Amino acid sequence: MQENVKNLIGGEWVSSTGDEQLTIMNPADGETVLATLNCSSAQDVRSAVAAANGAFPEWRDRPVVHRCRILFRIKEMLENRQEELARRLTLENGKTLAESRGSVRRGIEVVEFAAGMPSLMKGNMIENIAGNVDGSQYREPLGVAAGICPFNFPAMVPLWMFPVAVACGNTFVLKPSEKCPGTAAMLGEIFTEGGLPPGVLNIVHGGRDTVESLITSPDLQAVSFVGSTPAAKNVWEKGTATHKRVQALGGAKNYVIVMPDAHPDETVKGVIGSSFGCAGERCMASSVVVLVGEAEKLLTKIVDAAKQIQVGDGLDPKTQMGPLITREHKQRVINYIESGVSEGAELLLDGRSLTVAGKPNGYYVGPTIFDHVKQDMSIARDEIFGPVLSLMRAADLEEALNLLNNSNYGNGASIFTSSGGAARRFRNRVQCGMIGINSGVPAPMAFFSFGGHKQSLFGDLRIHGPDGIEFYTRKKSVIERWFDSGKTGSIWNP
Repeated sequence: MQENVKNLIGGEWVSSTGDEQLTIMNPADGETVLATLNCSSAQDVRSAVAAANGAFPEWRDRPVVHRCRILFRIKEMLENRQEELARRLTLENGKTLAESRGSVRRGIEVVEFAAGMPSLMKGNMIENIAGNVDGSQYREPLGVAAGICPFNFPAMVPLWMFPVAVACGNTFVLKPSEKCPGTAAMLGEIFTEGGLPPGVLNIVHGGRDTVESLITSPDLQAVSFVGSTPAAKNVWEKGTATHKRVQALGGAKNYVIVMPDAHPDETVKGVIGSSFGCAGERCMASSVVVLVGEAEKLLTKIVDAAKQIQVGDGLDPKTQMGPLITREHKQRVINYIESGVSEGAELLLDGRSLTVAGKPNGYYVGPTIFDHVKQDMSIARDEIFGPVLSLMRAADLEEALNLLNNSNYGNGASIFTSSGGAARRFRNRVQCGMIGINSGVPAPMAFFSFGGHKQSLFGDLRIHGPDGIEFYTRKKSVIERWFDSGKTGSIWNP
């Protein structure tokens, strides 16, 4: 990894000029310095946007098939280097290698999707909509777009954004998470080596001030954001106020409803994987499970399965759950556990005191489970973003749906059941954007679009898939009428 992570501006790797310097630690041991990062100044951001703006005219005029041939070549390079990407991701983020590999794979799938842009961007045409009048509609790129990414998926989420944008003919400025900058820098290296012209993809590193400089830039046409709800709301308000197109994906509080007829082993497996996978640091984590009626018999199995999770360094092949991202975030999760205790929830499994042999300073919190959680408790309302699961009870599906739909968030929700009728009722009534039926992580594939409802999404268009193409393009409608003298190619002489 680079000793000091640099910006990519106009095809060149250059040092940031900002005064604030950050230190990137290995979350597995809390001791090893992986890299340093100088936050980008407002001038750095202006330079990156200017480079993207300068590269746009030539890139937008390049035939879409030529743009996509570059993406095909880059996709092969990503395949060849996915293990290297996964290991760097695990070092910075703490995920297990299996989780990192899976997230890199999901990112590559979006590159595959974007490489099909010649058919995806097609417009339409009707001949003779009136006498001698033809009508058509086509798509064109917006200009310079930007992406602001979270720490929890430092390869996947950037790949959700800029491959679709550049395939549509836009140029791009990426602002990765300042907690995981090296993974994004490696993506920049691959896309540059793969043939993207200078200025088509630019990368600026930094924190809140860098984001503010980016979203208020007058030469930026669109902003894509993934992160917490307060930050998403800020990006939405400031971006739209400066006449930008904005998609801002926020936080989540995902519910899983377990019916009495659910398959017991598959349900427990799904709940454990969804709640504690990626240490709970994902917007698709199931943080509340509602046990309906006799489904409470699965409680002991859920707790026993959570106790068996092997927590440790993500690079250790035996590890099933890695550390949290920073020392500060570990303390935030612990504070929520303490709030749950003080508010009267029953703590069935406490991960606060967990330690990993040989890594006493790692940012670890073990699987934690509360029972008899009420909706007014902070652990039920707030997105904790850690390995904390809350259990609720409901007499029937109607009561469970009311608990779910009362949440301010509407990202994802799942039901485990053997009843087609219950599944259909759940699908029709649930107020969420992504729904799982006997699936704990209902994240759509690249050719669908990802995003929620309520406070989980600001904007009308979701990320990647058909909505991604809609977001990064605008339509033009053309009415054509030609007057025919009957002498094609001759000077008009009625």
